[in-house]
Amino acid sequence: MIIREKYLSKIRPFYDVDLIKVITGIRRCGKSVILTQMIDELKEKGITEDHIVYINFESKEYSFLQNDDDLYQYVKGKLVDQQKYYLFFDEIQRIPKWELAINSFKTDRKEQVSLFVTGSNSDLLSSEYATHIAGRYISFQISPFTFQEVCELKRISDKDKYELRSVFDDYMMWGGMPQRFVLSDVEQVKTYLSDIYDSIVVKDIIERFHIGDIDLFNRIVEYIVTTQSQTFSAEKLAKYFESDNRTVSKNTLYNYLEYMNKALLIHKADRYDVRGKRILNGKYKYYLTDLGLGQIRNVSKRTQLGAYLENIVYNELLSRGYDVKVGSVEGGEIDFIATRFQEKLYFQVAYQVYDEIQEREFGVYRNIDDNYPKYVLSMDTIDLSRDGIIHKNVIDWLLDR
Repeated sequence: MIIREKYLSKIRPFYDVDLIKVITGIRRCGKSVILTQMIDELKEKGITEDHIVYINFESKEYSFLQNDDDLYQYVKGKLVDQQKYYLFFDEIQRIPKWELAINSFKTDRKEQVSLFVTGSNSDLLSSEYATHIAGRYISFQISPFTFQEVCELKRISDKDKYELRSVFDDYMMWGGMPQRFVLSDVEQVKTYLSDIYDSIVVKDIIERFHIGDIDLFNRIVEYIVTTQSQTFSAEKLAKYFESDNRTVSKNTLYNYLEYMNKALLIHKADRYDVRGKRILNGKYKYYLTDLGLGQIRNVSKRTQLGAYLENIVYNELLSRGYDVKVGSVEGGEIDFIATRFQEKLYFQVAYQVYDEIQEREFGVYRNIDDNYPKYVLSMDTIDLSRDGIIHKNVIDWLLDR
């Protein structure tokens, strides 16, 4: 397993800072491994094992911890002297009112503990109890492996073009969930990803939101998978179910999509009116957090290379810390507007930029009159840059070459 330095380098400066370190990400994306790597670093600095408390709430070993009081009393019993303790709580959302226990440690033992928590839903910090730790935490979102991390794991050199392309094709199909890379064949990967999907659906969605119609939920996931990178329409989805003699309200559809978003199974990208400089309400695109999980529910088995590529670029921009929106311009659409502090970048993504596609991908930028960098990303290996617009091979861009 690789050292995920891109995340550790961001968290490391806060090891001894008086803030709660909150780490979120979809199940099995590597949060627990990052905690382990942090613990190893602390031990290398001389922190003894008895001053490191690690609890994984998915483990049967800690099933006796049922609420915030249980958690507080158990950990309090571990703090036997006045030296610094490092407390790691993995998948803490399993504990009702966990914020109350964490806040008590933060308030009562401020100088004695450094707190780290992980969770597998996007609103970990938005519940009514989260107000207890408001202003007292810093958050980090973890993603499945980026393509660059996959190449690092597989020790792929830039010079091995054939192997690089083969690994990318595999990544585009089966995603970047870390543990899948230790499996030896496709059937094992499918089984592993199916288990992850079922775990997310059962633990983070069905149990949490008390969903009764599991078949309906799975059908909605299948629809999103087969129409990813397209603007979502509740009307179209409702008609999709009507054709199967099922009546589903728009509110139900939107609720289920929001549950998927909260479980980090998908991400919702707002549409932004570039000229009017405003968010277009009700106009969204949804992208899969991991393409491999999408394959599990892709009943049509259609290969949608352009959509897959767009999804990869979206996830990569998120992993690089950008806020990402879909741009709406007169007569067209900008695939992504990525902003980070004062930086702004525009992206068009196409699998290949052949003649009739070239005008569409490059021409849409005529409707933008600012001087921020504008990119067209594709699988082409010939540089087609023109009019100040940067054309780049997507693999080169993913590897920052």
